Amino acid sequence: MTNDTLLPFSSDEVQALRVALHQWGAEHVRSFPWRQTTDPYHILLAEILLHRTQVKQVVPVYEAFLARYPDLTSLSQASQGDIYQMLGSLGLTWRSRLFYEMLQAIATRYHGNVPRRKEDLLSLPGISDYIASAVRCFAWNEPEVLLDTNTVRITGRLLGWPVRDSSRRSARFRHALASLLDHEQPRMFNYALLDLAHLVCLTRRQPLCAQCPLNTWCTFATQESTA
Repeated sequence: MTNDTLLPFSSDEVQALRVALHQWGAEHVRSFPWRQTTDPYHILLAEILLHRTQVKQVVPVYEAFLARYPDLTSLSQASQGDIYQMLGSLGLTWRSRLFYEMLQAIATRYHGNVPRRKEDLLSLPGISDYIASAVRCFAWNEPEVLLDTNTVRITGRLLGWPVRDSSRRSARFRHALASLLDHEQPRMFNYALLDLAHLVCLTRRQPLCAQCPLNTWCTFATQESTA
């Protein structure tokens, strides 16, 4: 058991788990336009568009948005009405005001550059802890924990913990996932973890435990195999 986390794994087991996840990710991580870049603006845009929206709906809007506004300089010239129209196709018109206010804040406070510090990102209108963490991880490869319904589902099954709606805000889950996070390759770790939840550790159907690279360490998979 690791000393700092109360995880039921040794340090060697945690490292082996990370390696297994990375190896799976090298073959199975999905390809999206925003995963082919480390541009903070592109990633910030993608994370905002992905909020409560299906990926297949986001791709064409993301590409159209960047075709029209390829950088923050061009986007700063957009009116609130322009943004309202662009977000409308995703049903995100309610976010257009916050998005516009966020752009104004970036322009005035950060000289037109997406800030890197977590506290600066969180100070922007409409930016949640998850979005701030995702931007830092995917743009700058910062070791950020991404706590959402998908990652808490994997964490809960792995450790045999019950998962509730409040788990996304749980310090216990955050601490556990922080201990599992690969600090040398956090970007790939998080991409792989998110896609593992989508492709293998399913929510509405029986998870595909036999295909999971983490089944050696997983409480849920062990219980299923002995049931």
